[in-house]
Amino acid sequence: MARLPYVDPASASPQVREALEALPPLNIFRTVAHADTAVRPLLRLGGAILGQGELDPRRRELAILRTAAVTGAEYEWIQHEAIARGVGASEEQVAAVKAGDLEADGLDDDDRLVLRCAEELLRNDTIGEATFASVRKRLSDREIVELILTVGYYRMLAGLMNSVAIDLDEPLGDAVVESAMRRAEAESAG
Repeated sequence: MARLPYVDPASASPQVREALEALPPLNIFRTVAHADTAVRPLLRLGGAILGQGELDPRRRELAILRTAAVTGAEYEWIQHEAIARGVGASEEQVAAVKAGDLEADGLDDDDRLVLRCAEELLRNDTIGEATFASVRKRLSDREIVELILTVGYYRMLAGLMNSVAIDLDEPLGDAVVESAMRRAEAESAG
């Protein structure tokens, strides 16, 4: 059982209500909504990460899944496992990420490199020199920053989910990504 009540859109401020009504009714959104002034910027960042980046979506999702596995964020894992499958991650890749087997046959060299970056960020709060030198040869500067932001964003959400003992929702998969993309596009146009 969650340690905090979920925000009811009907009793939320107009801006929070508008944000919640534009999103799938997931407990994570209804929890973040307690931070009235932070919810919209947080959702914009999430939308940019999920729907407007250059980092390969499958690799992005593998990094998010590794973040969920390392932090023990079951809610995050459930939601993003479905998203990962929707963007092309195989059963073997998902299982390898969950187990922390970065050398699994189903992962290619770039997958391993992205996962090594995520692992180092999660364990040391930095990407080590050797890994960073390798990633500079394989990813653009933008993709490197997006990867770092992705791991940090989902690590932060994992801390929230774990701390408030968020109740699990059924995975929505692509609906979450589509909603995030629409929200980010609307915010940048408005």
